[in-house]
Amino acid sequence: MPKIKTNRAAAKRFKKTAKGKFIFAKSHGNHILTKKTTKRKRALRKSQIIAKSDMKTLRLLLPNW
Repeated sequence: MPKIKTNRAAAKRFKKTAKGKFIFAKSHGNHILTKKTTKRKRALRKSQIIAKSDMKTLRLLLPNW
């Protein structure tokens, strides 16, 4: 039985924390920033923890993490 390959797209977007949770950066924070409020841009800088309901899917995409 061959090893399960890591999904490279997911590997570039998610990082695992010390407690085993996954963090990711929010989208829409790179361009067309003039129409976005300062509050919204500040919130986009922060990273998010993945939802509990998405953990099973992410573990299949990143099996060796």
